[in-house]
Amino acid sequence: MTNTAPKARMGDGADPYAWLQERDTPEVLSYLDAENAWLERQLAAQQPLRDALFEEIRGRIQETDLTLPSPWGPWLYYTRTTAGDEYPRHYRHPRLASDSLAISTATEQLLLDPNTLAGGGFLAIGTVAVSPDHTQLAYSLDTQGDETYRLFIKDLATGAVTELPFEDCDGSMTWANDNQTLFFATLDDTHRPFRLWRHRRGTESADCVFEEPDGRFFLHCYRTSSERHLVLQLGSKTTSESWVLDANTPQQPFNRVAARLEGHEYDLDHGCLHGQWQWFVRTNADGINFAVYHCEGEVPLRERWQCLVPHDPQVMIEGVVLNRGAHALSLRENGLPVIEVHPAGASAYRVQLPDAAYSLYVQDALEFEGPHIRLRYEALNRPAQVRQLTLAGGEQQVLKQTPVLGDFDADAYISQRLWATASDGTQVPISLVMRRDLQGQAVPLYLYGYGAYGTTLDPWFSHARLSLLERGFAFAIAHVRGGGEMGEAWYRAGKLAHKQNTFGDFIACAEHLVSHGLTTPTQLAISGGSAGGLLIGAVLNQRPALFAAAVAEVPFVDTLNTMLDPDLPLTVTEYDEWGNPQEPEVYARIKAYAPYENVSAQPYPAMLVVAGYNDSRVQYWEAAKWVARLRAMKTDNNLLLLKTEMGAGHGGMSGRYQALRDVALEYAFLMRVMGLAS
Repeated sequence: MTNTAPKARMGDGADPYAWLQERDTPEVLSYLDAENAWLERQLAAQQPLRDALFEEIRGRIQETDLTLPSPWGPWLYYTRTTAGDEYPRHYRHPRLASDSLAISTATEQLLLDPNTLAGGGFLAIGTVAVSPDHTQLAYSLDTQGDETYRLFIKDLATGAVTELPFEDCDGSMTWANDNQTLFFATLDDTHRPFRLWRHRRGTESADCVFEEPDGRFFLHCYRTSSERHLVLQLGSKTTSESWVLDANTPQQPFNRVAARLEGHEYDLDHGCLHGQWQWFVRTNADGINFAVYHCEGEVPLRERWQCLVPHDPQVMIEGVVLNRGAHALSLRENGLPVIEVHPAGASAYRVQLPDAAYSLYVQDALEFEGPHIRLRYEALNRPAQVRQLTLAGGEQQVLKQTPVLGDFDADAYISQRLWATASDGTQVPISLVMRRDLQGQAVPLYLYGYGAYGTTLDPWFSHARLSLLERGFAFAIAHVRGGGEMGEAWYRAGKLAHKQNTFGDFIACAEHLVSHGLTTPTQLAISGGSAGGLLIGAVLNQRPALFAAAVAEVPFVDTLNTMLDPDLPLTVTEYDEWGNPQEPEVYARIKAYAPYENVSAQPYPAMLVVAGYNDSRVQYWEAAKWVARLRAMKTDNNLLLLKTEMGAGHGGMSGRYQALRDVALEYAFLMRVMGLAS
């Protein structure tokens, strides 16, 4: 056993660590094992702290709990977690009355037990879909972490399970209304859902009903809110196309709604408007923040679309939720989510909420004919609530609040919205939470970021995060450009030729927190995962002295080499986000910020890097190559640790207790770096 960190050999050629891409070879496996062993040795003294953190976090969670039952037809559907089990079980219970959520363990039916299916290994469930007549359960399982699924059907009367004989499935399964026909998708060599298949229950075959040849486009099939139609959605990062089919005639072909036009994004659903069956179409044809159109007929051909909600340059329309008696718009205004309800025959209204910064979305549209929908609402200092909204009048009822066991007082923490100024003058929002009694002090601070694909990072509550807050940490989210927090223009200002804005915004947020006395560079830790790992890698190269520690999970740091290889999963589909480096201008642009290429001989903060060996989105070698180059070039003695989860994929370990142990490891690492003993 050696007390020196593993050092990867340097190969010949422009990329000296390209040999780490040789999956499953003895040399690669030996290196990854050595890095894992080095991490455990370096953090051995923190093992008691890791164990204590795990038990502390676990102690706040109500381990045996029940989700709110969702009514559908004659049944209530729900999941239950049980202390000691890694996964929730899926159940249903006969519906006793139209407005009753009452259940009894004596008369409930167990539909699916992932704990048994996992057998102690990795397990991810892709789909759990009950047939419209409630007699069959379709579900899909990934047992490797590579996001390739096996498909199953369970007869709910007999309990008999049939595995469908299809390979390379993406995990999606969509029922037609005949309760016999299932649509599912398969993956191409780059892990892209590109073929849609129709399978009739009881047979061993399936018919290919659609194939998408363009490598930028993913396909996805879903049922409309009215349950009268199926939609085949084709989408790249910038363009979409939809095809529809009557769910009662699944043997017929899908019909195209509007031919794809580069830059035109639209999606659709089917419901009611003024008592008439209508299609609702969300489209960016009128502007980047989207408008909503409606249309009658079996196929909503574009020439018949009529404007319902016009484009507003100040308000982003993120989605539409349909119910027979109302439609609800999910909006984004001034960086915050808003739900605006339009009841039939009454004035529209907006849902009113208590906090200044929060997360809000429609968690469950419930039954199309019902009077309610359910909202999920939470803030950095407020555990998630499920609120029932009466669509006609706007009344809200808190049906469930996520419990926090032990001594917890939401008012002991203060949640704030701050604004940093980027180098070009843009105001960048920051969400922050800390103990109220520590206001005015410079404290250890954990700054998180992502900034890609238009993804929004609305504030969320975390049981685990309380372990940091109670030890004096503050937690902040940098809502940088490239995300969707401020609408579509915010996203576009942080992609392609504007990607440096993402990194500059994050640095500006860090500088703001330091300059306003909330923290210091020796107390500032940063974190991000996947494309957020690219963000972390880039800002570490550009401003390493600004940070004391960094955590990068499944980081997309070998950006240039990955984008140069169209045979890798997802590369071609990513051209719309990063650009195609086969073009000289794009090559130069990506090379200027790619974390792996820009590692230099300078001091770096302490770093914890986590990868998944079976990750199909960000290959394990991106983290491994990056760490290898950092070890060879950095000029400091700060901790540099690589953990490769050999049985996991992009989302890390699958079980809830396994995930908590990973969080405890991360927190113990940060506390060691910050010099905190416990």
